[in-house]
Amino acid sequence: MTEPKAKRENLFLNIIFNVLAPILILTKAANYVDISPTIILCIAIALPLGYGIYDYIVRKTFNMLSALGLANVLVTGFIGLAELDSKWIAVKEASFPLLIGIAVLASMRTGNPLVRTFLYNPQVLDVDKIEAELEVRSNRPAFDLLLDKATYILVASFLLSAVLNFFLAKIIVTSSGGTEEFNQQIGKMNALSWIVIVIPTTIISGYALFLLIRGIKQLTGLELEDVIHSK
Repeated sequence: MTEPKAKRENLFLNIIFNVLAPILILTKAANYVDISPTIILCIAIALPLGYGIYDYIVRKTFNMLSALGLANVLVTGFIGLAELDSKWIAVKEASFPLLIGIAVLASMRTGNPLVRTFLYNPQVLDVDKIEAELEVRSNRPAFDLLLDKATYILVASFLLSAVLNFFLAKIIVTSSGGTEEFNQQIGKMNALSWIVIVIPTTIISGYALFLLIRGIKQLTGLELEDVIHSK
């Protein structure tokens, strides 16, 4: 029996709780409430943490990307609460995308390559149909080469993200943890990352997805609407 597909994550709630609300709290809360920077930081951390738990309960599935996001938030919180030097934020910001890129690269020859999470995802693509058509047309070797190419491009996007993250954090976050300035700088860095980091890396990973979809159409004869899950 085919297992039911996991319920898709609510993108709107994801953005609200993981991005917008923490940014607003870190950058604006001190202007409206008289509480310590440490408490403000704890509230900002609690939102993505709480949403991650809620999402797991509702969807009954482990989301690796959400888990990495939560780990990222928690490490930021630790740096702030421990009042560490701001240089550790730059190290942390570079480390996470770098580790993901290394993991994607290292998983290429395993039974469950991580490119299936980022690009060749069975929740988005009808992988069973694609695989069956590849076997019928004897195009499996050509598809493996295509998947390798998409993986290398995806890894490049993570490496670029690591470099941009490091320099963005180094430039913006100059205050030590435990201060109002630190919270505001973290919020500013997170806001600017959508322009400085997310847009270029999304373009690169989007190009990898474009090559993958185009290759699937050429190697299987299936059209886009045939391989994309409608629900």
